[in-house]
Amino acid sequence: MIITDTAITDCLAPAKLNLFLHVTGRRADGYHFLQTAFQLIDVGDILHFTLRDDAVIERSTPLPGVPAETDLVVRAAKLLQAHTGCRSGASIALEKKLPMGGGLGGGSSDAATTLIALNHLWKTNLSRIELMALGLQLGADIPFFIFGQNAFGEGIGEALVPLTTPDCWYVVIEPGVHVPTQAIFSAKELTRDSKQIKVSDFQQYPKGFWKNDLQSVAENLFSEISAVLDWLKNYGDARMTGSGSCVFCQCLHQAQADKILNDVPQKWNAWKAKSLQQHPLSGLLKQ
Repeated sequence: MIITDTAITDCLAPAKLNLFLHVTGRRADGYHFLQTAFQLIDVGDILHFTLRDDAVIERSTPLPGVPAETDLVVRAAKLLQAHTGCRSGASIALEKKLPMGGGLGGGSSDAATTLIALNHLWKTNLSRIELMALGLQLGADIPFFIFGQNAFGEGIGEALVPLTTPDCWYVVIEPGVHVPTQAIFSAKELTRDSKQIKVSDFQQYPKGFWKNDLQSVAENLFSEISAVLDWLKNYGDARMTGSGSCVFCQCLHQAQADKILNDVPQKWNAWKAKSLQQHPLSGLLKQ
């Protein structure tokens, strides 16, 4: 990453994994109450920001299927600009590496990175808490990425407590299907009454206790997700992240991850990722 007075380039917008995801209830407005453990990993989209003097927000790279006006990156920039009354603009280039509809939080992470980077470039000086509140207007996962470290999440995912997680490697497999989040959360068979737990419970109970309540719904709708899970379970505790479609398995060592990658059938896209403890841009924010 390179930071100057007029540009911030090569910004990693890291992906996240949900180490578990329990649905504990549902609000009157349709949003679901969740409990989850968010884990940052060292793969993600790459963004480049260049300061403009004319107040124009320009996405300088095309993103097939996503018009600029609906892109969370553009919407985040315009929201920060309007909220602060900033008269500057920005050109934003996005290198899209994460699959859309994969449960890795790619769009949310891109938006969070945009808010952090432009808050610094534009010298709007919002605090971390202020940016998190702003990001929540665009999506429930965005506050986590601005929070900047691994976290235990509650509410709709925006109530966050720092979480200590092990340094390890993950193998992530993309089954090749796009999962609409709304289809998963609106499914009648979705369990919505998981027992609430405490942060300390997550660190005390064995791994087998934890699950993703959305996983069984996604498997029923998309057989390829089920196929990947069945295959990856031969190597460890495999589970789906978010509302899918990506599936992951924790590895203690890089060599273990490499062994699994070598065995992955060619019909699936797979990669390894190292756990992160902090967001790469975390140091740009005041508390």
